[in-house]
Amino acid sequence: MKKFLSVLALGFSLAAASQKLEISAASKSAFNKAHPSATNVKYEKENGNYEVNFVENEKKMSVVVDAKGTILETEIELKSSELPISIQTYMKEHYRNNPLKEGAKITNQDGTVNYEAAIKGKDVIFDAKGKFIKETKD
Repeated sequence: MKKFLSVLALGFSLAAASQKLEISAASKSAFNKAHPSATNVKYEKENGNYEVNFVENEKKMSVVVDAKGTILETEIELKSSELPISIQTYMKEHYRNNPLKEGAKITNQDGTVNYEAAIKGKDVIFDAKGKFIKETKD
């Protein structure tokens, strides 16, 4: 019986892995237009939208695009040393026992820019001027 259940579970896992994510034509078109030189493109579902992870100009990036093709957010991965100095200073002062792993520049649909500083188990969010906004669990 255990062997049967293991085989059944494996079958369900393989079936789930083989299902393709259906991506709207508008979403694909908007992404391709905005990032024509993107490589290593991978789509995932995120809260009813699509998160597209890719590499462009040797930078890891992601965008969130809705089914209508509207790009809601663009995120560019940054080395911790590429974050604004004010953010690096804040992180050293407030998280001195938790080394900064990496960062990101996040641009929302309306042009608002935020920065994200990643430490173990948390993301620390800042505004465009480097002012602390909030801390979230990753």
